[in-house]
Amino acid sequence: MTATEETIGYYDGNAKKFISDTANVEFGALQKAFADRLPEGGRILDLGCGSGRDSLAFLKAGFAVDAVDGSAEMVKAASKLTGHKVEHATFADFEPKGGYDGIWACSSLLHVPAAELPAIVTKYAAALKPGGCFYLSFKIGDHDGMRNGRWFTDMTEQSFRRLIDDVEDLTVKRIDVTSDVRPGRADEKWLNAWCMRI
Repeated sequence: MTATEETIGYYDGNAKKFISDTANVEFGALQKAFADRLPEGGRILDLGCGSGRDSLAFLKAGFAVDAVDGSAEMVKAASKLTGHKVEHATFADFEPKGGYDGIWACSSLLHVPAAELPAIVTKYAAALKPGGCFYLSFKIGDHDGMRNGRWFTDMTEQSFRRLIDDVEDLTVKRIDVTSDVRPGRADEKWLNAWCMRI
């Protein structure tokens, strides 16, 4: 079983708990910092959409949203929540229909092994319009491997900047470090990055 298969299996098997733990997490400030960089009514790809929480927020804000997730259970949940079709595919298999104003990869690409990340980020960056915004978030650290049933690639600001340096036509515009907002997890730190296609 590959790391991707094992990670997807975790989400399929723990979907209810994961959704209940994350459904009401307050992401408004991060969503706003992303949405403010997009044209009104712009087109967003929610990459690894999970429960559909963020897709729903962007739809309510008037954006056109395409959503994709590798977990069949998450796809079901997100489709039900948003009332929109959600694509069932892995990051490697999904073929983005280009011309996005923004790509939202919230706590999703951190499940891609570090060796595979440059190709995946390059593939999706190419689906952005010039001036488009790519939001990515990772747990802070240097771990790259299985943890609690899922693959995690952690990043520091330095390792993230090195990653983006290797992606043609993508530049880092802003990096914020935030604490995990879930109860009892404030000690966990997250790297949030807004990049722009040039």
